[in-house]
Amino acid sequence: MPFVLVEKADRIAWVTLNRPEKLNALNSEVLKELEQAFAELEHDAEVGVVVVTGAGEKAFVAGADIAELKSLDTASARVQALRGQAVFQRIESMPKPVIAAVNGFALGGGCELALACHIRIASENARFGLPEVSLGIIPGYGGTQRLPRLVGKGVALDLILSGEMTPAADALRMGLVSRVVPQADLRAAAEKLARTLLSRGPVALRSALAAVHEGLEMPQEQGLQYEAALFGLLAATQDMQEGMGAFLEKRAAQFKGL
Repeated sequence: MPFVLVEKADRIAWVTLNRPEKLNALNSEVLKELEQAFAELEHDAEVGVVVVTGAGEKAFVAGADIAELKSLDTASARVQALRGQAVFQRIESMPKPVIAAVNGFALGGGCELALACHIRIASENARFGLPEVSLGIIPGYGGTQRLPRLVGKGVALDLILSGEMTPAADALRMGLVSRVVPQADLRAAAEKLARTLLSRGPVALRSALAAVHEGLEMPQEQGLQYEAALFGLLAATQDMQEGMGAFLEKRAAQFKGL
């Protein structure tokens, strides 16, 4: 795939958006390749964690391809939005942790892509924003839904209505990202986090992702019941016996995903 590169090493898949001359802008072909990559990685038993980043040093993804968007009419624009939403929903619904390593501009669709990932790490030069209102449109790939859930309604409306860019330090303060590191250290930081996640129980990781994502869409009491049900199911796994046995024996756990 020319626009989405996938490297796999030691159970980590590195997914790189590869249009550096266009600051890795999203178009229909990029979305198609991104969906294909995640469809394959979801079922790849050799992959436990996915890291998403952008080619080059300037941008994670600087937004959607404006030239392509400008040609849309009402019907085709709605179809395009639903298409992008479906791709990002696939990423958010991955049963394996997905880390966004944001290495520069994450604007418009790029910010929405980062929001769809489970954890966001940013380089110090990263900039986040949803500038769509300055183009006479609104975010269409989930930004109006995921951002308020992540940072709260008031902060989200500030970012969405102003269309202004937010530097990495402010993104960390508002909870848009969880870690900020020097640009030269971004890949190493993402890999270190990925290896930490790989050392955890894979069935527990899947269950934790489900508990958070599904639970947020439920009333709290229903979410608590769902959490308890998952907790009960995990008690029947070999991984639970291994994890607790390893803790008591003061050794590293050897999880098998069973």
